[in-house]
Amino acid sequence: MRSSSSRRGTSHRRTPHTPRRTAAVALAGVAALIAAAMQGGTATAAPEKAPSAASKANPGSESVRLTPAQRAALIREADAAKAETAKDLGLGAKEKLVVRDVLKDRDGTVHTRYERTYDGLPVLGGDLVVESTKADATAAVVKATRAAIKPATTKTAVSAAKARQQALKAGEADEAKDAGINRAPRKVIWAANGKPVVAYETVVGGFQHDGTPQELHVVTDATTGEKLFEWEAIETGTGNTVYSGTVDLTTTQSGSTYNLTDGARGNHKTYNLNRGTSGTGTLFSGPDDVWGNGTPSNLESAGADAHYGAALTWDYYKNVHGRSGIRGDGVGAYSRVHYGNNYVNAFWSDSCFCMTYGDGSGNANPLTSIDVAAHEMTHGLTSNTAGLNYSGESGGLNEATSDIFGSTVEFYANNSSDVGDYLIGEEININGDGTPLRYMDKPSKDGASKDSWYSGIGSIDVHYSSGPANHFFYLLSEGSGTKTINGVTYDSATSDGLPVTGIGRDKAEKIWFRALTTKFTSTTNYAGARTGTLAATGELYGTDSAEYKAVQHAWAGINVGTRPGDGGGGGTSFENTADVAIPDRGAAVTSSVTVSGRTGNAPSNLQVAVDIVHTYIGDLKVDLVAPDGTAYTLKGYGTGGSADNLNTTYTVNASSEVANGVWNLRVQDNAAVDTGYINSWKLTFP
Repeated sequence: MRSSSSRRGTSHRRTPHTPRRTAAVALAGVAALIAAAMQGGTATAAPEKAPSAASKANPGSESVRLTPAQRAALIREADAAKAETAKDLGLGAKEKLVVRDVLKDRDGTVHTRYERTYDGLPVLGGDLVVESTKADATAAVVKATRAAIKPATTKTAVSAAKARQQALKAGEADEAKDAGINRAPRKVIWAANGKPVVAYETVVGGFQHDGTPQELHVVTDATTGEKLFEWEAIETGTGNTVYSGTVDLTTTQSGSTYNLTDGARGNHKTYNLNRGTSGTGTLFSGPDDVWGNGTPSNLESAGADAHYGAALTWDYYKNVHGRSGIRGDGVGAYSRVHYGNNYVNAFWSDSCFCMTYGDGSGNANPLTSIDVAAHEMTHGLTSNTAGLNYSGESGGLNEATSDIFGSTVEFYANNSSDVGDYLIGEEININGDGTPLRYMDKPSKDGASKDSWYSGIGSIDVHYSSGPANHFFYLLSEGSGTKTINGVTYDSATSDGLPVTGIGRDKAEKIWFRALTTKFTSTTNYAGARTGTLAATGELYGTDSAEYKAVQHAWAGINVGTRPGDGGGGGTSFENTADVAIPDRGAAVTSSVTVSGRTGNAPSNLQVAVDIVHTYIGDLKVDLVAPDGTAYTLKGYGTGGSADNLNTTYTVNASSEVANGVWNLRVQDNAAVDTGYINSWKLTFP
């Protein structure tokens, strides 16, 4: 049906779709999270018997909904003061700041995100967030690395040609096709996972094994030729292909022709690639304002779904979190549908600032549903805020963030044809048996994702290392145990066997968004995510709130950090809170606890909670030493990356050890420069 609209005006039309069966509930639905910032038109729904802590958010910590002009003004102010800011932060004479993003709270606090350069070279892993108060005083700083940016040299001993060759070899691995140099080696300072060094960053193009475009970044040490790191900039993700019924779309009319251009949302456009794999494609247009018929064979149907999903995601971030567009500048990305042939995926690309969708197996299941659109657009949000590296633990957090907000947008939509749930891709049927792609209440049900954190999780695919963060979000929202929400039954267990009580999805999503945009950096790992979400929760609800304790419980439920001492954790614990200094590149030190009153041997799931304050945890080797002298390695030297502070819980099979006796935590700093101390540690017998 045609809606009335003036020449080159905006129309709101409805698109017919045939509703399809969906599984029920949302991962993290939303209500009015920033109450004073909410405007009319937001559709929400509450979970059945949704748990909720009593605290209300501190109004002063709510984000202000900045217009693009207001944001631009704040960026100009930060840019004008960046030299003074660098001086206040104690940066070296060769270091300069580059403003990347800014958020403002109602109490006047401003969070400014910066990149860094050294002697004119980009510093990869040098990003930081400065929190300044209304009085313009620096209140806090979050850095991607605590290491001083003082490379031994900026001169190269390895040619760019060698870096190029190394990058091409990496780009040709894993059955990639047509690998070629997209961006010639550029000289940088690499600071993301060790002592800063001069390096080359090379970008390799082509196609990954499944047909996804390749934008592989390879970092090569420019003095030794060693490959330091690599990550894929094309961020992929999948969701269900359930059409959204008859929906309103905002389109544009020019003369007698209508097209899928959303003038109300940054001029977002939706294009038809028509099975192509490059270029923009053709903007969807036609003589009427009715798009598709709800069947995959009609190419307009997928275009309508993608356009609708993009609009919902725009509205969600604007109405719920106060952000106007992915970059916060009011500019819309664009969508491309019908990518490739039988392509079973969707992806975000920074290089085109766009979302791209395949049509699935047999070109019969386009991946253009609400949660897929939100998942891909969220990759863009993450890229323009925290910039989480798409590799290792930060890559898992990147993927989880897209799953989390993919589901919250789906819930926000309140669409009866596509209700929300904690299942990812339940309608795509990639497995051929009707099972979902991912499960957020128990990620391991997909056969590959992990339920809880462990020391090697950064070495697996980011779509599987995302499992613990997805699980954390589910636990924080809904709690552990068995429950049925919107007709779907969930049964979420914890790593320590102890319960978690949820605080409701509304608060959980609010906490995650604030942490993402003001606390996370490019190198944030799981321990850092715990620190960031606790900081965000403290600002919103207070550090003595039920919400703050719930965040601690939920992280402990996936083996990150310790339970709070409020009686909610259960078990019997023995703790030493005395500080023990860790000498820089010195001998190992120990902190002991005496276990008594136990019978028999220690359990197979002994919980060892470690809280170590240190400016570079990669230097540390951490062991648990049993009463008979047997050592259990909790963390090896050289692992953990460049993060500062080790605050996590390890599970040890100590069933061969007698429980009673003196247990020791042994810590040794194996490299120079960084320092710290054992703050506390605790043994818990579940």
